[in-house]
Amino acid sequence: MKKRLTISSLLLSVSLLFTASAFSETLRIGVEGAYPPFSKVDKDGKLSGFDIDMANALCKEMGVECKLIKQDWDGIIPALIAKKYDAIVASMSITEERKEKVDFTNHYYKSPARFIHKKGADHVISAEGLKGKSVGVQRGTVSDKFITGTFGEGVDIKRYGTQEEAYLDLNAGRLDFVFADAFVLLEFINSDNGKDYEFIGDSYTDPKYFGEGIGIAIRKGDTELANKFNTALENLRKSPYDKVREKYFDFDVFGE
Repeated sequence: MKKRLTISSLLLSVSLLFTASAFSETLRIGVEGAYPPFSKVDKDGKLSGFDIDMANALCKEMGVECKLIKQDWDGIIPALIAKKYDAIVASMSITEERKEKVDFTNHYYKSPARFIHKKGADHVISAEGLKGKSVGVQRGTVSDKFITGTFGEGVDIKRYGTQEEAYLDLNAGRLDFVFADAFVLLEFINSDNGKDYEFIGDSYTDPKYFGEGIGIAIRKGDTELANKFNTALENLRKSPYDKVREKYFDFDVFGE
């Protein structure tokens, strides 16, 4: 009887230790920090934005500690594969090309892409209208691939490491257009630095380039983590998601 009690006590201790460790587990999440309103670094060096709040809300829902790791966009997927972090929450479109390198969760928002230009400029968005014009895009994004694949012939495509760099050249008169996520551009044209610019042309959502929405990237084969994220996303949609969304947008961004 004593031996059985000892074994039972041991099993209980192990169970309690496992439960404690599960809730103290740290989930490392790669973020960009240079894509407002989704992620940015404040004056005090603190990360903020929709992606940042979503990452923290998902970690809370999963009962894990959230460690955010800032990473430049150009190296964000290679760093995931190299196990610098466990997942990417950085407004990454779910595309077939990226699926060859990483797996994705379900989407957590959807957004079209658009052009902006200087107010009053005599521009037309068409293959002919863009010939000889300079268009700024963030390098390696779906916007980059769309412009290259759709309007690339005869267009002066200028690629930047961050969205902010494209805005600087636009303000300096070195670009005719910037093409990017419409929500990101909206943040810019509503700011003091972007007040002289406006949207032009249609919204673009072609799945060939823009995929199935914005998802969380994880390493290939990490099905367990993907399932945890998807369950957390589903639970958040019941209320907390809108609390996060309303801080940044007064309209639905989740989509169908």
